[in-house]
Amino acid sequence: MRVLIAFQGRNESCYGMAPLGWALRTAGHEVWVAGQPDATDLVADTGLTMVPLGRDNLTRYFKKSMTGLAGGADESENASQLPEELSWDDLRQWYRRAVPGWWKVINEPMLADLTAFCQEWRPDLVLWEQGTYAAPIAAQACGAAHARVVWSVDVFARLRDRFLELMAERDEPGQEDLLGRWLGSRAAAHGQEFSEELTRGHFTVDCFPASLALPRRGSLTRVPVRYVPYSGRAILPAWLREEPERPRVAVCLGSAEAEAAASPAPPQALLEALAGLDVEVVVTAADAAEDELPALPGNVRVTDSVPAHQLAPSCAAMVNYGDPGMVCTALLYGVPQLVVPVADPDSPLLARAVTAGGAGAALTGAGQVAERVAALLREPAYRLGAERVSAEIRAMPAPNDVVTEIEELTAKHRAR
Repeated sequence: MRVLIAFQGRNESCYGMAPLGWALRTAGHEVWVAGQPDATDLVADTGLTMVPLGRDNLTRYFKKSMTGLAGGADESENASQLPEELSWDDLRQWYRRAVPGWWKVINEPMLADLTAFCQEWRPDLVLWEQGTYAAPIAAQACGAAHARVVWSVDVFARLRDRFLELMAERDEPGQEDLLGRWLGSRAAAHGQEFSEELTRGHFTVDCFPASLALPRRGSLTRVPVRYVPYSGRAILPAWLREEPERPRVAVCLGSAEAEAAASPAPPQALLEALAGLDVEVVVTAADAAEDELPALPGNVRVTDSVPAHQLAPSCAAMVNYGDPGMVCTALLYGVPQLVVPVADPDSPLLARAVTAGGAGAALTGAGQVAERVAALLREPAYRLGAERVSAEIRAMPAPNDVVTEIEELTAKHRAR
């Protein structure tokens, strides 16, 4: 098959799908990756073939649109609610912000180029992360099968289900469907019609453990696959090959820029709270994030070169801002974690899932950091909960083991 992976220009988007891309590649399929030009080196470093399309700086636009999307009392109050707990007005406001302020911003600049490329290269299958709606439009325009790849809570599909349930009860059911109207107008430009497959794919490759997933409804076809952590080049430092003298707590900041602004415990406050514990703290941060930490406690080591999957096996606990890759890596290795939720679609729901699954705790106030981390280290129930989820993840089929099922689903939907 010819397989095209389409993603937005953020590291976690490319990294989350790279292991699946390589599984398909080593099975003999041709796998290319489409993204905007400034992600070229990022993709090329994975060893997969990069196809630069659209315009640069979508990451910058994404951050701006997310800031606006997360702003306001309605969004912060509803952030950790399950989709079935949201009202019609909640969902209507969500789509009024998300469609023009987020999804159009990141999809429109790549839509024409992606569609033209698909019509030229004729892929059999297009894999896309949730939110990259340009991909199913391009796939439909060239007759390819297409599937979402999900490595977090499947919030967009569940929000869509809830929205459609409530919209069906309205007197004018289609009036407020901004997502359907937008996707329908773009599909119509290529002689196609809107269907819900443009919002959720022909099928979904799902890397998130079922025990922590959002309640599921409808007939969505899912292909469960084990989460495989990947974050680019990895070099194991000498200090990480040695046993830590004290319990090691990893603080995974990611980019930290957006998280710090909207978090109940910004990085500096978080590290100061951990300074009083008898632990070794390892902070994984980008160079920019390290500059934002001027006065580091004596028990803190900062590194920008150790991937979380190398660090996790040596940790007694991990702290993160609800980044899906960080959360899933801690779950995979059975490490109890403290999730410090920020205002984006995934983070509060991931915090809720980790807590409900007994695999960790969530932060609701800045003064709780030391208390919550101490509890993770002290109480065996957290380690047992994390190990239980780890066993569930490891029992899921590896990416190489789902290739045949993906081939069969692709053939089925191309034959329609």
